[in-house]
Amino acid sequence: MISFKQASLEAKAAVAAGVVFLSMMLSRSYLSEKLDLRMRRWLLRLQMALFANALMLIGSLHVWRSIVTTFSRASVASSFCFMPWKITVFMFLALAHSSFFTLLFLVAEEPYFFSLAAYTCLGAYIILIFFLFTLGSLEQAYKLLAGKGTKAGTGNRNRPAMKPVLAVLLTVVLTVVGLLNASQPPAVNSVEVPVHKLSSTMNNLKVVLLSDIHLGPTVGKTKLAMIVRMVKALKPDITVIVGDLTDSEAEILRPAVEPLGELASPLGTYFVTGNHEYYTSDVSNWFELLKSFNIRPLHNENVKIVSPQSTEDWFCLAGVDDIEADAMRYSGHGMDLKRALGGCSSEHAIVLLAHQPVAAKWALQERPDINLILSGHTHGGQIFPLNAGAYLLNPFFVGLYKVGQNTFVYVSPGTMYFGIPMRLGSRAEITEIILRSP
Repeated sequence: MISFKQASLEAKAAVAAGVVFLSMMLSRSYLSEKLDLRMRRWLLRLQMALFANALMLIGSLHVWRSIVTTFSRASVASSFCFMPWKITVFMFLALAHSSFFTLLFLVAEEPYFFSLAAYTCLGAYIILIFFLFTLGSLEQAYKLLAGKGTKAGTGNRNRPAMKPVLAVLLTVVLTVVGLLNASQPPAVNSVEVPVHKLSSTMNNLKVVLLSDIHLGPTVGKTKLAMIVRMVKALKPDITVIVGDLTDSEAEILRPAVEPLGELASPLGTYFVTGNHEYYTSDVSNWFELLKSFNIRPLHNENVKIVSPQSTEDWFCLAGVDDIEADAMRYSGHGMDLKRALGGCSSEHAIVLLAHQPVAAKWALQERPDINLILSGHTHGGQIFPLNAGAYLLNPFFVGLYKVGQNTFVYVSPGTMYFGIPMRLGSRAEITEIILRSP
């Protein structure tokens, strides 16, 4: 039996990741109610950073062997450029690994350059791993189909392999494209949604949907101010923020969130939590801060949106806590649809705010009479190749879905991005939803 000392570095990294993951589960299950909020916040972030880095170490070893060790065996290793290349790859991997720790130390009103560089390297790291794996798989498939077996390519060992060169070039190109795409202002997407039981006096009511802004290491006050200006230009009747507004504590980001105070929709601005609000372990302080900007959190509750033309015409706008609160056993929080819809009459339209599409699915299973659900969370996958995973893991991915005869679900691809300042195969969006009466 192989001892732990004899195991490969990849195996050791996998074991370390398993140990950290187990500690995360134990912390959620048994320690969440015993630790104060500050300690729980630090413990959770540290565990997540260590877990991600342990998993990344496996990939980093593969990257090093593919784009450094491969060339060290070739004649190029004796060239002047090889040592700078080794240093560049090492720095690239070090920055990618450090990205998760910026949540602990580098969050302020505006992003630090180090955080932007670290998360950019993380995005490039994900793309590079994908291409190394994909090109390697294609190479092996070609050898099998061509019948060359393991003897293929042994004629010239000094020639650098084209696979890592091509993977690096594709990564560089897509990283630049992703950075440029994410640097653009969010697209304004106007969507008309027929809402069953909506009064004719509320026809053409305009709701602006924001989600997944992720104030934190790479999104700051300047970006948020731009979003607020765009929302004000749309002149919405209602503005809703469906979670993941923040990735850090309210006290730290108070200056960054000030532009939200300029939102002044006539029928109100409303907020529901996302999973990242619970990762901050600071939800109560965020609720108080948002209230000071006249933004009302819907904490498993609802409000009646009354028509400006007739007090007898209204619809129910409800919001539920994110389902991550249940998983984390966050005291006083958790999705409670029955409470959220308490007092909502079946004779009037019901609009529900729920951060995750999974929560939207659960809500419709329990209350199929809900007319419209607004969600976010998926980011449209944010960057290639994560799009496929986001698509497979969510019952609703991006855009408008019709469920049954009279129900619609709209999933925003996100107004900004999480961490990695890149967009590939997705576009940040501010959604202008026009409610149509039947």
